[in-house]
Amino acid sequence: MHFSVLKSPNPCIPSRVSNESNLPREKKSQSSSTWLYVVPKFVSSAFSLDMDSTTGFALTPVNHNHTNSSCSRDNVLKTVVFPVLYSLLFLLGLSLNGLAVWVFFSIPSRSHFIIYLKNIVVADVLMTLTFPFKVLSDSNMASVGLRVFVCRVSSVLFYLTMYISILFFGLISIDRCRKTLQPFKGTNAARLSHRKLLSGVIWCSLLALSLPNMVLTSRSPTSVYFKCSDLKTAAGLHWHEVVNHVCQVIFWGNLVTVIVCYALITKELYSSYARANAYRAGGASRAGTGKGQRQPQRKTVSSNVFLVLAVFFVCFVPFHFSRVPYTMSQTRGRMFDCNLKLFFFQLKESTLWLSSLNSLLDPLIYFFLCKSFRTTLFKTLRLPPGTCSWLTGRGPDPNTGSTPLGDSSACL
Repeated sequence: MHFSVLKSPNPCIPSRVSNESNLPREKKSQSSSTWLYVVPKFVSSAFSLDMDSTTGFALTPVNHNHTNSSCSRDNVLKTVVFPVLYSLLFLLGLSLNGLAVWVFFSIPSRSHFIIYLKNIVVADVLMTLTFPFKVLSDSNMASVGLRVFVCRVSSVLFYLTMYISILFFGLISIDRCRKTLQPFKGTNAARLSHRKLLSGVIWCSLLALSLPNMVLTSRSPTSVYFKCSDLKTAAGLHWHEVVNHVCQVIFWGNLVTVIVCYALITKELYSSYARANAYRAGGASRAGTGKGQRQPQRKTVSSNVFLVLAVFFVCFVPFHFSRVPYTMSQTRGRMFDCNLKLFFFQLKESTLWLSSLNSLLDPLIYFFLCKSFRTTLFKTLRLPPGTCSWLTGRGPDPNTGSTPLGDSSACL
């Protein structure tokens, strides 16, 4: 339907919208005498706030012919591919994380590392439980009531657990860096209590930040086709923007933390290997003079210690980088045509699935970086202690007797 805007000769009178192009000539005069003023009721019915739970908002025309629109997001990728992928994540993630919960809560919290990992496994279980609701919503099999629940509760819980995981990834990176630079600095009951308190503060703070998003999503849907933003009150929209900015700070702050920590880890390990190589190179001269010299201690590390870095970059970085053009396509809609908007939406949804993949990859961190987790797991499954030693590549260094970083007997 083609609309034309007729300017009023009086600048104080709003313009009117006419549909004259589709009327018979004899009725155009009658249409010309009819004024349709741009009032809030017209705006609310012709526009919606195009916003999901991670972006800002912009006014975009509502297409009431939802299924026939060339700009409709209901394509095979959204309604078939992603529901299948999330279903697989749910089945595998629930199994692995359920087993991880069983194992971890048989292990005492005797180190910072284990405390952080326990918090991550709780966040992963909660995230996994939101996948069935997303599957039903994206595949258009959910009722209106269930879609409202997704907007008010499920989506909020999904992003809450994502950013809790991001925060604990940052803390794990700091802990691994500390163990590299100060390998003999132990822990005590006071430090463990502080880490538990810090974990509680993180959960309470993000819950307090997310709760208004649930409470202020209180409007009833006025149509079968609605977006989560349509259910938010004015205060809810404003609070959503505040939360969006806080989440950006959380991600970018932890991204810098992870990069700096692993740069320091790499530098220290390189220096350690250089010192050990220099010692071996001077071995012949020391043997000739008969003078003994104590061998410098060499820090050894398996490549598995960089698994935290790999999971962080695979799961969280693509999503937050793709949000930049997606948000621009929503807030500056005139700069992007329909196909480009659809492309950025699909890119955002694809990288969001990668973020969800975090719930499936985290158990790899538990297995490869925590020997006490593996030991308890093997006991639970009644497997011999040496199982998968070829895969983990663990064991003391034959020359120095040192243990690879990140895999002490208690995951210290």
